[in-house]
Amino acid sequence: MLSKHLKKNLQDCRFIFLLLALAAMLALFIKPSMKHIAPVYNLTFIVDITRSMNARDYRLNGESVSRIEFIKHELRQLLFALPCQSKIGLGVFTDRQSALLFEPLEICSARYEIDRVLAALDWRMAWAADSRIGKGLHETVTMLMSRKTSIVFLTDGQEAPPVNPRYHTDFSDVKGKSQGMIVGVGGLNNVPIPKYDKEGKQVGIYSVDDVPHRSTFGIPSRLPADAGNYHARNAPFGGAKVIGDQHMSRLYEPHLQQLSREMGWSYHRLETLDKLVQALSEDFADTQMVSEDIRVYSAVAALFLLLLAYLPFDWASIFKTSGH
Repeated sequence: MLSKHLKKNLQDCRFIFLLLALAAMLALFIKPSMKHIAPVYNLTFIVDITRSMNARDYRLNGESVSRIEFIKHELRQLLFALPCQSKIGLGVFTDRQSALLFEPLEICSARYEIDRVLAALDWRMAWAADSRIGKGLHETVTMLMSRKTSIVFLTDGQEAPPVNPRYHTDFSDVKGKSQGMIVGVGGLNNVPIPKYDKEGKQVGIYSVDDVPHRSTFGIPSRLPADAGNYHARNAPFGGAKVIGDQHMSRLYEPHLQQLSREMGWSYHRLETLDKLVQALSEDFADTQMVSEDIRVYSAVAALFLLLLAYLPFDWASIFKTSGH
């Protein structure tokens, strides 16, 4: 009796579809995977969050956005562009050093957590207003060179205040100690730097008198006898007012290219996600045998079979007709 009932069910296409759907759903619990060779990455992104990074010279969805907002958007999209088993770490730079927010995490298992941190990046996380990019780059490499991660340093290259040429950072002790890339952020033309209050509300833009336009640190690169009100002890750089364009901001690309050469790194200008992925692939891809989670295929198959089982079709007649 049971065998007759089973035989009848097996002749019912809907029953077959339900059995196959059940098998597909059971496969979800054994976590099927597929091994294949793919490029994987271990990257630590260090993002400049100094005030010039608030300058708006990128566009998203037809709207002008700041450099920081554009970086956040691109890195959040990058989470879906890199293959599973790749790892991403994140840090921020300001003043003369970087702070690591988290060590590299596997992107597929920690995508939500990484995305939340990226979304929360903000210039108000900065602990100082200065931007000593050369020294910050050196300190970043010193901090991370013992880790097996490639460093991606994103900045507009604007040193604030400007660097005294006598005190250019020496990279000889860290050159070749780590893989890395400097990513230039921003446009090549000067744009205003927004000024915010402590609540994060914009209250204007920086003016000529708001920022220093030259370095007054150390010994002058030349004797400023013609600089006005010069005094060897009290005013070694002279007392004349210097007017420059440091209240504006642009991508200081030649400066960053020079730093990348001194580090033995590559340089890339941030424009589109596709170009960034290509640059990362050329420099940092490590081809490995990886396991890809294919449960999504089982889930799709189960859903499709369930739809077939409950569609109002006379499957027996359809298959009988096709048999002829």
